[in-house]
Amino acid sequence: MDFQPSERCIEFQGRLSAFMDEHVYPAEPVYERQLVESGDPHHQPRVMEDLKVRAREAGLWNMFLPDADHGAGLSNSDYAPLAEILGRSHIASEACNCSAPDTGNMEVLHQFATDEQKQQWLNPLLEGEIRSSFAMTEPDVASSDATNIALRIERSGDEYVLNGRKWWISGALHPHCRIMIVMGKTQPAAPRHRQQSQILVPIDAPGVQIVRGLPVFGYQDQEGHAEILFEDVRVPASNLIAGEGDGFMIAQARLGPGRIHHCMRSIGSAERALEAMCKRAVSRTTFGQPVAARANIQDWIAEARIEIEMARLLTLKAAWLMDTVGNRHARTEIAAIKVAAPNIALKVIDRAIQVHGGGGVSDDFPLAWAYAHLRTLRLADGPDEVHKLSIARRELAPYMSSEAS
Repeated sequence: MDFQPSERCIEFQGRLSAFMDEHVYPAEPVYERQLVESGDPHHQPRVMEDLKVRAREAGLWNMFLPDADHGAGLSNSDYAPLAEILGRSHIASEACNCSAPDTGNMEVLHQFATDEQKQQWLNPLLEGEIRSSFAMTEPDVASSDATNIALRIERSGDEYVLNGRKWWISGALHPHCRIMIVMGKTQPAAPRHRQQSQILVPIDAPGVQIVRGLPVFGYQDQEGHAEILFEDVRVPASNLIAGEGDGFMIAQARLGPGRIHHCMRSIGSAERALEAMCKRAVSRTTFGQPVAARANIQDWIAEARIEIEMARLLTLKAAWLMDTVGNRHARTEIAAIKVAAPNIALKVIDRAIQVHGGGGVSDDFPLAWAYAHLRTLRLADGPDEVHKLSIARRELAPYMSSEAS
């Protein structure tokens, strides 16, 4: 197992880091100012469109997609360090067309869509002309078990009719969102993992009602997390992705790479929080000494470095396994990083907040916002407890078999 980045990855790292220094970090306050001045929490700041143009010119576009015809052609192992760099800023991923949920949706369309579906929806997503959302979670069922999903998708002649309610639909309030991939139940009497299907639904389709935007610890994300009601929403039968009953399989295929991206971005956020903690600790004096001279603060800094390195190595191992033996054989590592990386990032950010004192919980620094949004990762793409259950079952399996014999 060799974690030395490939020459191509190193080259991308250099260009992306330079792009962040020259364009992204200076654009952060501009982005926030334009967002506030608009009076609309879901406004698309002009500076983002400028960044997207610059990212394309720099060849830093669709880096997540391993298909060289549409993306950078990078492996999971090569993209992971780039996702970490993107995770250092909340605006970098969209600037490079590498934002969730678009990345997962583009991968789904790339793998499973028909040529017509690709022409209509994948190509505009790849060009950054539109945004998208993925509608799976529901308020009325425990959606951590995806087989509970209850929204109905029923065939009616040449159409499918959707009825149900979704929530935490990230990206649905972005002004450029045009399409949703909706997961629902087409065959309630089928075996448990063959009841679900996924279908393309334009966000402006008749019967789609955006009920509200859900705040995260009081923050409204620019892209939004929507509650959406589907009332007799009709779409062409040709909008179905793959076949009836393939929804659960598609969801599983979608989540592996997405979890790598989430985890590496969270590590990037933790790295930036550690930098902020160190800068604050050396610049502030209490009781005649710099805060950095306190033993407990030094412990926090040392522990942060140790834990970040552990999370990074585990995530890179998962990426390497996905590249070498496939997602199925990397299930334990994928589940493990989804638990480890957000928890470690939250711990680092929490300590950075503490070192910043009252300023840490204000919006004068980005730490409170980062903590609030990273906290959602302990729930998004499956809560910690589901991933731990999955890991424990695989650990116990050989012993259960031997006990039975």
